[in-house]
Amino acid sequence: MELRKDIEPDFDTAEKRYPQVLQLILAYTDYCDEKGDEDQSAYQKLEDKLHEMTGKEMSRFNLWEWWEADGAENLAFNIALPDPVIVDNITKNELFEIVTRLKTFELPKERSFKAQFYSHLCFGNGYYHQFLKLNFKNYNLKLFQRNKDKDGNYFEYSKEETTERLWNNGSY
Repeated sequence: MELRKDIEPDFDTAEKRYPQVLQLILAYTDYCDEKGDEDQSAYQKLEDKLHEMTGKEMSRFNLWEWWEADGAENLAFNIALPDPVIVDNITKNELFEIVTRLKTFELPKERSFKAQFYSHLCFGNGYYHQFLKLNFKNYNLKLFQRNKDKDGNYFEYSKEETTERLWNNGSY
């Protein structure tokens, strides 16, 4: 199911920004390898340039030790992708589609920028979780994890149960 444009991640904007964001991150790394950045002035310039380009607060990203996380490509994608927004009148079918994307592993069939980062989007950077947290006041990560019942048995909420609990403000 295709979601409304304001619900879907904005891959068009991310794809336009991505090459320049990646180039800036890699150039900063090369600069540090060559000259160092003891006073962090080059880091501040990088933060300022990326903030100006994306409008995002850069302090949430680790721009100098990306190799210890997901790599420069995923970092550049995370920075380039616009954040989720609050959306009015989300339908139950749209919610179910988001829950399905988070609970199943289906890659896009085409070879594209979207296909390159789709699994990272669903399972790495938390875009859909952020979207749900913004738009459903009772969002809880437990709905997407393995849980233990009162008898000590493990269980996972189904896609339908997760959707119902989010939709109806259900407890868990």
